[in-house]
Amino acid sequence: MALTFLDREHTVAPPGYSRWLIPPAALAIHLCIGQAYATSVYKDALVEHFDTSLTAIGVIFSIAIVMLGVSAALFGTWVDRVGPRRTMFTAACCWAAGFLVAAAGIQLGQLWIVYLGYGVIGGIGLGLGYISPVSTLIKWFPDRPGLATGMAIMGFGGGAMVAAPLSRELLALYGGDSPGGDAVAKLFVTLGIAYFAVMMLGVFTVRVPAPGWVPDGFDPASVRAKPMVTTAQVSASNAIRTPQFWLLWVVLLCNVTAGIGILEQAADMIQDFFRDGSGVSTVTVVVAAGFVGLLSVGNMGGRFVWSSFSDVIGRKPTYIVYLGGGIALYGLLATVGSSSTVLFVAFCFVIISFYGGGFATVPAYLRDLFGTYQVGAIHGRLLTAWSTAGVLGPLIVNGVLDAQGNPGELGAADYQPALLIMVGVLAVGFVANLLIKPVSERWHEPASGRTTGAAGTAASPSSTDPSTDPSTEAAR
Repeated sequence: MALTFLDREHTVAPPGYSRWLIPPAALAIHLCIGQAYATSVYKDALVEHFDTSLTAIGVIFSIAIVMLGVSAALFGTWVDRVGPRRTMFTAACCWAAGFLVAAAGIQLGQLWIVYLGYGVIGGIGLGLGYISPVSTLIKWFPDRPGLATGMAIMGFGGGAMVAAPLSRELLALYGGDSPGGDAVAKLFVTLGIAYFAVMMLGVFTVRVPAPGWVPDGFDPASVRAKPMVTTAQVSASNAIRTPQFWLLWVVLLCNVTAGIGILEQAADMIQDFFRDGSGVSTVTVVVAAGFVGLLSVGNMGGRFVWSSFSDVIGRKPTYIVYLGGGIALYGLLATVGSSSTVLFVAFCFVIISFYGGGFATVPAYLRDLFGTYQVGAIHGRLLTAWSTAGVLGPLIVNGVLDAQGNPGELGAADYQPALLIMVGVLAVGFVANLLIKPVSERWHEPASGRTTGAAGTAASPSSTDPSTDPSTEAAR
């Protein structure tokens, strides 16, 4: 009874409520869980503490991303039933608990406990925290879906902008110039407590629109006058049986695999690319941490700018830019990236903007292909591509680097094989995107027996179950 304020019925917005109050609630969640992108800041300390390889430490991040996709796919219907406030509260509890359990694992010298804490428990918090703001903002901004998903997701990309420098300062405070495992454990405890407090701000702020609400002056029929935007609705169970879903799954997989390889290795990568004749890096640890933060800006900005741009040119052309541009930039990074720090930073910045933009654009792409009915549940299933990429990206990069030499002794040439592999990965995604066509009518939901709910959402008027209420169907 003490937690009844988390119930969905207590989060319905009153008449006159401004939808522009929702983006700050989404950012409060996504900026916290976006810390996952700052793992490269303390990777080396964990490698030394556990006396293991980069690949073994990289598995922590991979498990977290796998659990993000799995929890998003499994709990999508539950998220709609209980509403965003309870979901965000659960996400905050899991995310904070993940840090605390991982800190205990570090102190005990048990890497599997770190996998369980940050990877499994924290990963569930990642998944729940990721999808709830997205589905909520889609309901509030049916007139600008690309903008909406960009606002919802850009905070996740910007998480490292805060976490990287903060983590570096805290590690220096707790461990001096050469922080070890104890410093990382203290860092995790600090972050767990701080992130829980910030995420609770989003919990108390979030609202859902009342059934039947639409923005002033918005005509739901207007979104159907664009190419590649369906006039029908497709259920989640039917969507995963279409070639369009799996082609888009491959597109997301390839775009994420390529981008995540850089993000997960960013701090070490810029130091290894620029070494003097004696093998000493000309890039300091502080500058490397700043580079991670700069990539976070590109990640965050790309999610907002590119996804908003997709409202103008369409989703398919936007992915042609992401994947085709990524092929060119990865090729340049592998061949001339070490010739100039300015070029290196510029190439990585744009690549990561494409990576972030791909995340923010894909919910709107799904809505275009499958309609608004159960688009949230379809999105959750599609995020299994992210889970797969969370394994493939770090494995490819860390596997190549482990074969080339030891951390701290690598150079730009050692990264070239991994970068060229990413060129091939992006080429596969480029072809998959070109093959995407409108969904066949045989997968459409029958029009009879359905009405249009909030924001043009297909809903069943006969159901009283909250999971099929017009205000929630758009996110299922």
